Amino acid sequence: MAAETPEIPEVPEIPPSTPFMPRDIPELPAIPGIVKLMPPSFVPPTAVVPPTRHPGAAAYRLLTAAAITAAVAVELHLGSPARVLSVFAIQSNIILALVLFLSARRARTARQPLPASLTGATVLYALITALVHHALLARASPAFSITGEPGTHPLWQKAATVILLTAAPVAALLDWLLLTAPDHLHLRQAAPWLLYPLAYLAFSLTRGELLPADSPDRYLHPFLDVSQHGYKHVLANALLLGLAFYALALLLVAVDHTRPNPIRRRTKTGFRLWPPVG
Repeated sequence: MAAETPEIPEVPEIPPSTPFMPRDIPELPAIPGIVKLMPPSFVPPTAVVPPTRHPGAAAYRLLTAAAITAAVAVELHLGSPARVLSVFAIQSNIILALVLFLSARRARTARQPLPASLTGATVLYALITALVHHALLARASPAFSITGEPGTHPLWQKAATVILLTAAPVAALLDWLLLTAPDHLHLRQAAPWLLYPLAYLAFSLTRGELLPADSPDRYLHPFLDVSQHGYKHVLANALLLGLAFYALALLLVAVDHTRPNPIRRRTKTGFRLWPPVG
């Protein structure tokens, strides 16, 4: 009698439409000795593109700042320091000289340039100094003088005046146009730039109220002379000048977004991209 063959149990068929679910696989334990990867970190551009020195720009800015410093020193020597330092042209040129010294140091040491908002404000104040002088003060009677005593030292005073009120603003504008990268200014920066001229207006009017009525240096600018024109006329002049200064600030922003890049150059990063094959 033959032995009976054992029956083989049938394996249930898996429908072909049943998708493979990864959750059916149990989680594997962590493998010891493997370090967890850190999240990606920011790599500065200087890690790929080495910083570049600009000795020409540094020399130009140093010479301009030195000329401004010498002119301010001449004005302080010829006139009263309290009066000279209260003039807007002197204050704006001191700011310009400091910014140029810092910019020259950064250009010489291949560091990042100063913020564009700072350099833009400095250029604006320099242009305000030149425009106010040539439009309102150059033909004033009596003649406007930073020291308050015109003609005492004609040669030195004329040289210092030309540097502070004409040459320095032009040099600052050329530095901004030819030695800085464009497209860094914004419209929202124009209004904060006017805080310094507004503060100077408050300073000038307060100074005039504190000084004696017979003081010759009570009001340093004729269009801000309250004793002659009254507050209504002076504030109207200040409003018109403020609107003009704001328009000039907007013009600087517009020019910054339309001017070409004078320092654009092709830099070698050490990486070469080959065209795809096939």
